[in-house]
Amino acid sequence: MRIGVIGGGSWGTALARLLAELDHAVWLWFHDPAVERQAAEQRENSVYLPGFSFPPGLRTTTSMAEAVRESELLVAACPSHVMREVISQAVPYVQPHALIVSASKGIEAGTLQRMTQVLCEVFGDAHAPRIGTLSGPSFAREVAAEMPTAVTVAAPDKHCAEAMQRVFSAPTFRVYSSTDVIGVELGGAAKNVIAIAAGVSDGLGFGHSSRAALITRGVAEVARLVAKLGGDPRTASGLSGVGDLVLTCTGDLSRNRTVGLRLGRGEALAGILSDMKMIAEGVKNSITVSALAHRAGVEIPITEQIRLLLHEGKSPRQVVGDLMTRQARPEFWG
Repeated sequence: MRIGVIGGGSWGTALARLLAELDHAVWLWFHDPAVERQAAEQRENSVYLPGFSFPPGLRTTTSMAEAVRESELLVAACPSHVMREVISQAVPYVQPHALIVSASKGIEAGTLQRMTQVLCEVFGDAHAPRIGTLSGPSFAREVAAEMPTAVTVAAPDKHCAEAMQRVFSAPTFRVYSSTDVIGVELGGAAKNVIAIAAGVSDGLGFGHSSRAALITRGVAEVARLVAKLGGDPRTASGLSGVGDLVLTCTGDLSRNRTVGLRLGRGEALAGILSDMKMIAEGVKNSITVSALAHRAGVEIPITEQIRLLLHEGKSPRQVVGDLMTRQARPEFWG
C-alpha cells in the first residue's frame, strides 16, 4: 500500500517507520525543510526520534502533493492545534477512496471539535465513513524500538476500522478495532490533562496513592464526558482510556507528566515550555476539554483545576486542596 504520513515529529516518524517495516511504500511529510533535509541525508530523524534508522521503503518530503497523491492511506500526525491548517493542504491531492487516520490527540480551540470532526470538515462528507483515529498507550521511542504495544483504531464504519487495523498490525504492534470514535478520541485528549495533574502530584512529593486516585478519578471524568457526548463509556476502560491514562501519568517519557512534575517542583510554565522541543498537548487541551465539558454540562474537576493552574496562576497546592475538599459524593455519579 502507498501511505502518506503528514507530520515528521516523533510519533509521525515512529508510525512511518512501523508502516515501512511492513513493506508499505511510505512518504513522510515534514513542515520544516531543514529537518527534512537532515532526515533524508542521514536516513534518521535525529531531531525528533534519534537513534532509529529509516527502513528502505520510507521516503521524506516537504511536498504535500508528493506525500498525498496516489496514497491509499493518509495518516494525519501533526499537532492538534495545527491539524486543520496543515491537513487542508492535502485536499487537492487526496484519493476519493483513501482511508484517513488521525494519529493526533486533542480538541480544536474555538470549534471544540475532535480531530476526526476536523478532518471530516476539511475533506467533506464523502470521506467521512473512511476517517478514523488511532490511539492508545504508546510512546514513539518504544514503538520504534519494537517493544510490544497495543492500541485501538476506530472508524464509524466497521469494515473501514478493520481495514485500518490490518494495515497497522505488526508482530510488536497489536491493533484492536472499534466503531466508538467519540470515546477513543475523548480519552486521548483528556488523558494529557490528567497526566499533568499526576506530574504535579509527583512534583509535590505525594505518593503512589495520590497518583492512583488521580488516574482512577480521571477515568471517571473521561467516562462521564464520553457518555454525555454520545460515545460508549466502556471505551474509557479500554486501551484508549485507562490504558493511555496509566502510561501518560506514570511514564518518564511522558511530556505532559514532565510539565506537571516541574510545576509541582515550583518552576514556571513559560520556562518549562521553552525548554521542550516537542509539544505537551495537555497544556492547550486543558482549555478545550474544559470548555467542551462545560458546554455539555459535565463536571470534570481534575481537568478544570489543571486549567486554573496552567492558565490562571493557581498554585499547585491549592489545586490539590480544592480537589480534596470538594463536596462528598457517591463514587459513581452522573
